[in-house]
Amino acid sequence: MHPLLPSLAAACLYAGITGYQGLRLAQQATPDKRLLAAIGVLALIAHSVSLFIQLLSPSGLHLDFFTASSLIAAAVTLLILLALSRMPVENLLLLLFPLSCLAVLFAQFAPSGTAPAINGDPGILAHILFSILAYGMLTIAVFQSLLLLLQDHHLRHKHPSGLIKNFPPLQTMETLLFGFLLAGWILLSASLLTGWLFLDNLFAQHLVHKTLLSVVAWIVFGLLLWGRHRLGWRGYKAIRWTLAGFCLLMLAYFGSKLVREFILHI
Repeated sequence: MHPLLPSLAAACLYAGITGYQGLRLAQQATPDKRLLAAIGVLALIAHSVSLFIQLLSPSGLHLDFFTASSLIAAAVTLLILLALSRMPVENLLLLLFPLSCLAVLFAQFAPSGTAPAINGDPGILAHILFSILAYGMLTIAVFQSLLLLLQDHHLRHKHPSGLIKNFPPLQTMETLLFGFLLAGWILLSASLLTGWLFLDNLFAQHLVHKTLLSVVAWIVFGLLLWGRHRLGWRGYKAIRWTLAGFCLLMLAYFGSKLVREFILHI
């Protein structure tokens, strides 16, 4: 089976539900949460089918730059849809669905990178799984921090828009942010630990930048969680630290992967 049809189906479903949610919020109406979940699940199924075909190759797991981006987008979508029944996270979908749409299309139509196929070693696969889940959870935290920034700005200037009126209270938004950060930090810790245990040399020439930036990001997120617990950090300080840690993490993985696959071709 060719991944083109499921990729296009996923992109159309993501685009359609984004349009619906955006239109409802522009009308200052609340989107139907069950409809968001239903269409989101259908889009994720199509997304997963296309990824399954793209990832598997006779020589192993094909995880180039755009396929990895699509895989992380699918992981983030899954995490949000799972949380949707218990947490007020539907506003995150307004950012997530269009990004997932783009990730699916790039994975399908963009040129492949030069990443070598990954064999089925369980330790390496565990490292990849924890890395993807960590990036996914911390991506959710960044989305949450951006919405929190928008909400705080509107409340300070006393002109809440239709979108802001659908947000949970500010305290709930901050609680969700730090919950996502804690889960992401734990998963990132597991990713670094499994990398140290199962990769031959974390500080080899092609891994040293990724390793160092990931460790610095881990420290930044750890300090942020400590500052929240001990010093009561919140608001703009928490948002700045979240964005700083995420930028380091993205440079660690996607920056090094982009340079290796499309510039150095290694």
